[in-house]
This record gives sequence, structure tokens and C-alpha cells, in this order.
Amino acid sequence: MARAEAPEDPTASAEAAAIVDVPPEIVAQSLGEWFRAWLTRLRAGESGVLPVVLGLVIISIVFTAISPVFLSAGNLVNLFQQSAVFMVLAMAEIFVLLLGEIDLATGYTAGVGGVIAVQLVQPVTTKWPWWGAILAALLVCALIGLIQGTLITRLRLSSLIVTLAFSLVLSGVMLILLGLGPFSGYPGLLGQSPNIVALHKLMWGTIDPTLSWIGMVVLVLIVGGILWWSDSRRRRSGLVAPPASLTILKIALIAVVSVVVVAICNINRAATGTLAGVPWVIPIVLAVLAVWMMLVQRTRFGRYIYAIGGNPEAARRAGVNLAWIRTWCFVLCAFTAGIGGLLYASYLGGMSNNFNGGQIVLYAIAAAVIGGTSLFGGRGKMLHGVLGGLVIGGIYNGLYLLAIDVQWQFIVTGFVLLVAVTIDALSRRSATSGSAARV
Repeated sequence: MARAEAPEDPTASAEAAAIVDVPPEIVAQSLGEWFRAWLTRLRAGESGVLPVVLGLVIISIVFTAISPVFLSAGNLVNLFQQSAVFMVLAMAEIFVLLLGEIDLATGYTAGVGGVIAVQLVQPVTTKWPWWGAILAALLVCALIGLIQGTLITRLRLSSLIVTLAFSLVLSGVMLILLGLGPFSGYPGLLGQSPNIVALHKLMWGTIDPTLSWIGMVVLVLIVGGILWWSDSRRRRSGLVAPPASLTILKIALIAVVSVVVVAICNINRAATGTLAGVPWVIPIVLAVLAVWMMLVQRTRFGRYIYAIGGNPEAARRAGVNLAWIRTWCFVLCAFTAGIGGLLYASYLGGMSNNFNGGQIVLYAIAAAVIGGTSLFGGRGKMLHGVLGGLVIGGIYNGLYLLAIDVQWQFIVTGFVLLVAVTIDALSRRSATSGSAARV
């Protein structure tokens, strides 16, 4: 009897992506196959970061056509500084959005963290060192997240209600903390105290231009080396890995973006005198992004987050401790919000009772969703928070340059968020219908 032919391996070519719902990294054996598989998934509704990248391009073209100063070096650096808080708070929200939850207290958690740090470094009162003030602020924020997460997971309360209640509680706590000390509710970061200066430089400090170039080269070499080593190790072990040409393309793209960013930042941005160099806030945001990307995308903890967001019951049956993972996600969300609060305090040069945590948290959620994170859980990356924050910051910055009233800023941002949510819903519907059609 003739031997039956072995069935064709469904991961042997890019065309298999139309039959088996797998990532393009699995089906691709070359850069061309990866690109064809990516187009297949794009047609199926999985657009990834493409919409937000196109959005950034459109925003740049429109505002540059209206106001050429939009793409000037000074404004681009200012744009990133304005967007930094949105980026960090969006990354904070992604921890809970991946679970299909929400944290409406993120804004005022950030506010409490910022007030604590600013109050503790005041030279006429507590005189804490800057690193101690930052550590205390972040620990308090983490404790807030722990309390919220415990109430939500152990008592099975709605995250919407719990975090809404904490938003109100923390707004009151922030006002109480602002009233402490001889500052009439307006503690600032103006002065020559080294601890005050250190906090102020989180946003406004710059790295020497020469050191900026050296740091950029070292960073690209480290990131490129990690990417190449990781992918090569997987190939040698016979595991799924992207084509070597794709890895090289990623490293080249990182290098090009890094060179452009440093070149822009090293242009003298001062009307008089000299102001050049990469702002410290850029490596701070990149450090937060790198650490949380590794945690969410490269660890078992991160895989559990996606599993819970995708199907909580299936994750529970697989042995995942849902309460533990959910609680830690709220802790990490609040901790990251504290970092955003420190950057916000540094940007404003202090804290005041004009802090609008309710509006800021909505911007954070909008940034995460606009970037590509799903409100339904199970889909999203930390990079989405950074890209979405740039979109929010770009809209705010462009409309400010045009002297557009603040109400129109709210309206435009709201419409952009609506478009992003619509794209998310349609892509999920398209993906579901596509999967059903193939069954």
C-alpha cells in the first residue's frame, strides 16, 4: 500500500495565515512572507499600531501646513514634554485595561504622588532628599493601588465604582496635603535647594549634547544586541522567531528614530543663550516603557494578564490566580501613575489645587485606546500608551499654537477617541466574523 502523504505544515508559508489564526512571526520564513502575512491580518481587521501612526502623520501634516512652527526643534521637544505625562499615565491604565477593568482614580493618584514629593523636599519644612521624596511618593501610590485591587478582587466589587470612589477620596486627600506647610496650598519647586532642583530637572533638565550622542549609541547597541541575541537564540533552539531580515529592519528603524530624536534635541532651542541636549524626561519615559514592556510581553506574569483579559474563566481553569494578578495590576497601575504625577509636578514647577485629576485620567484612557489598546481586555501593548500619548499631546500642542479655545481641544480629542473606539470595535467584529467564516 502506498504511504499516505503527510499533511502540509500550516506554518510553512504566509498564505497559511488566512487559514490558521496565528501571528505573522509564526508563519513567516522570510521578510516577504512576514509582510504578506501582515497584510492578511490587516485585511482581517488586526491593524495594530498602523491607525495611530497614520494619525500622527496626519496631525503633523495638518498642523505644519497651518503653522510651520509645529515641526520646529523647540516645539517638537516641547511637544514631547507635554505628552510625557499622558504617555506614562496611559501606560499605567494599560495594566488594568488589559484585564478588561478600568481605573478612574489614576489622575488623582498621580496628583497625590506629586504633592507628597513636592512637600517632602521643601527646605523650610521636611527637608527630605529628592530620592527619598520620590520613593515615598511612589510607595504611597502603590499602597493606594493595593487597597483598590484588594477591594475589587477580594470583595468582587466593580472596578468602575471602586476607582470612582477613590477618585473622590484622593481629590480630598490631595487638597489636605496641599494645605500642609506655609505655602497656602501652592508648594513649588522654585529655589536653589539641590533637592528641589533635582525634582524640577525631571522634566526640564537636559543631557549634554555630546553625552546625548554617546548615550544614544550605547542604547541602540544594547537594544539591538538584545533583539538579535533573543531572536537568534530562539532560532537555534528551533522555536518560533521572526526572520533575521526583520530583526535587522527593527534595529535599523530604532537607530534611525534615535538619531533623529537626538539630532532634533541637540539643536539650540533658546531665543537667547544656549538650550540644547536631550531632556531627561525622554530617557525616563523610555525606561518606564522598556521595563513594563519586558514585564508584560516577556514574562509569565504578562502572559497571565493577557489570558485573564481574553477569557477569565479559561485562565482560572488553567490554574491562574486571578485575584493575585488583578491586585498586582492595580498596584502597578497606581505606581506608574505616581511616576506620571512626579513628571506633572516637575512640568508645572509645583502643585496646586487647580490640578484636574478627573480630566487627566480621561486623557490617559483616551491615549491608551487611541494607541491601540482594547477597552474589552486581552489586547494592547505598552507602546500603545506612548503612541497614544503623542497623539493627545500633538492635538493639544497644535491647537494651542493656533490659539484655539480649550473647548475645541476637548471636542477634537473626544472625536479622535470616538474614532479609535470605533476602529477597535469594528476590528474585533471583523476578526470574529473572519474566524467564524473559516470554521
